[in-house]
Amino acid sequence: MRRRVVVTGMGVVSPLGTGLAKTWDGLMNGRSGVRAITRFDTSDYACRIAAEVPDFNVDDWVNVKDQKKMDVFIQYGMAATAEALKMAGLEEAPEAMKDRIGVLLGSGIGGLPAIEEAYTTLKERGPRRISPFFIPSILINLLPGHVSIRYGFRGPNTSTVSACATSAHAVGDAAEMIRRGIADVMVAGGAESAVCPLAVGGFAASRALSTGYNDNPAAASRPFDKDRDGFVMGEGAATLILEEYEHAKARSATIYAEVAGYGLSGDGYHMTSPAPDGNGAKRAMAMALADAGVAASGVQYVNAHATSTPAGDEIESGAIEATFGGKIAVSSTKSMTGHLLGAAGALESIVCIQAIRTGHVPPTINLATPSDNCRLDYIPHTGRDLKVKVALNNSFGFGGTNASLVFKEV
Repeated sequence: MRRRVVVTGMGVVSPLGTGLAKTWDGLMNGRSGVRAITRFDTSDYACRIAAEVPDFNVDDWVNVKDQKKMDVFIQYGMAATAEALKMAGLEEAPEAMKDRIGVLLGSGIGGLPAIEEAYTTLKERGPRRISPFFIPSILINLLPGHVSIRYGFRGPNTSTVSACATSAHAVGDAAEMIRRGIADVMVAGGAESAVCPLAVGGFAASRALSTGYNDNPAAASRPFDKDRDGFVMGEGAATLILEEYEHAKARSATIYAEVAGYGLSGDGYHMTSPAPDGNGAKRAMAMALADAGVAASGVQYVNAHATSTPAGDEIESGAIEATFGGKIAVSSTKSMTGHLLGAAGALESIVCIQAIRTGHVPPTINLATPSDNCRLDYIPHTGRDLKVKVALNNSFGFGGTNASLVFKEV
């Protein structure tokens, strides 16, 4: 008999604020987290905007001794995980349980800001001045490593790296570990903090970033809109506590939703562009629905990957339309958060769970005029009351990697 996987905790650090409550309030009220970049002088950059976390105080989450061992993405991940574990009542799990609690947290880019800083130190002050903590601070698998060390979790300890699908794959893969009996509880999600000169310059050089709204940042991320011109880089972290259903019931945990289905595919097409016919996205969604045992007609809401890129949004919209028909409610919360890269899938999974919990779905803001090939109900401008029993989240990444997750009411 297949083991069921449920969600018993959630934690968020986002451009709308630190904590699930702040983020959800911002989403439901259609607030943009996109602003002028504050981390460095952007005078010479084509893109001068990003969705930075506005209120993060690292001292609230990581002690001073450990801060120097962690690049910012790890610090964000530690904070989101602390909130999720508290929500799940597992901050101080019984010792006997810890062999069966695992951690699967990823990042698309990892410690790029720390790499920049270390290289500057090398060139200006020499190799002997590089921090002994430099290498551990940048490694993606050190995020789950630090979580496991802090809480004493001794189950699976691993990470995913699949560009912008990273944390969706983390959630799906972690759920599979529980289904297979490898663990009873998994800490799953992702973190990203790459608002730094090299990343912004590099993404802009590849013509992926929005450059036409530097003087109006809040309007820059506009999925499905005919005037979109690229994505806005965001940062933050999102963690879900996944748990085997009977295990959660036995300890009287609050269950927020079920991870019912997981689908993944590859386009086999292009380094950065999705296949024009949306075939990879269609197959990922079909696999997730089949895994969940849910017909397309049984889904009420889709949180789209839609990043505000000219080609990607139309291709995904066509794939969703082909899968669900033209009346499905769809929104891209990246219109408010920007694109959290490796943390996006976990954050948007939490959006789906919140929609199931609350009966409200967030909007797609900045949608003035949909593109000709974008024909769905994108919940423009204002969130909506909607009874959601089943929701699907899409996450796609460079290299043609695709992930879809289905969440159900329990």
